[in-house]
Amino acid sequence: MDLAPDIRIFFLSIIYAVVGLVLLLIAFWVFDMFTPAQLGKEIFQERNTAAAVMAGFFVLAIALIIAAAIHG
Repeated sequence: MDLAPDIRIFFLSIIYAVVGLVLLLIAFWVFDMFTPAQLGKEIFQERNTAAAVMAGFFVLAIALIIAAAIHG
């Protein structure tokens, strides 16, 4: 039983996950730059539920786009 293809697939999956996470963080950072307030401050210090929901939906949408782009 040859494990080389399985190990290759495993490492490629890890690489794609890291690339997707980096792209997601960059997209969120850009999104945060264009919002009127700092989302981190609004969500965690001010307890702004609307900002948290907006950020959550943005992250979900970008994650779906990145997953579709990586999956092909």
